[in-house]
Amino acid sequence: MKISIPKLNAMIRYFATYTNPELLGKKKLMKLFYFSDFTHVKNYASPITYDNYVHLEHGPIPSTIMNLVSAVENDSDNSLLSDSMSVITKESSYLKQIVTLSKFSNKDSEYFSRSELRVLKDVCTRFADKNGKFIEEASHRDSAWSETEELENIPYILAVGDDDCKVTEEDIKFAVAVFNK
Repeated sequence: MKISIPKLNAMIRYFATYTNPELLGKKKLMKLFYFSDFTHVKNYASPITYDNYVHLEHGPIPSTIMNLVSAVENDSDNSLLSDSMSVITKESSYLKQIVTLSKFSNKDSEYFSRSELRVLKDVCTRFADKNGKFIEEASHRDSAWSETEELENIPYILAVGDDDCKVTEEDIKFAVAVFNK
């Protein structure tokens, strides 16, 4: 993954600020990353995070981001994200709630292009008051999920299989190749 930690923290703060904080658990957070990356690919040929997505039982997850968020939960003293967020497990729930130490700010917006901010806004608007199960089921309707098997990597190129994709396979290949140089 080539996303900077400050940009990753800013994305987490964006999701926590612009979705219902009571419904923002780890599962929903991972799907918000998925929809943000794949929506940006479908519209602009490039993802926001460039993380590697993996097909898991409950939907696609960004592997490096998942590991970084899990580190906050399991070893917060040594986590790269612990200065900006925490993971709280409520006694009466299975939800592992994501809590940020501050809200998304104008300074945070400097990490994103206009198109990235537009996609983040659209994704948060779409899923603001939805729970993890709802967003999981939505992710299962995408080609990225239906065309891969459990534990398989999910290439960004699969975005072209969805009706809402506005770019070509060649556009995506080019954008990803340029970034990986």
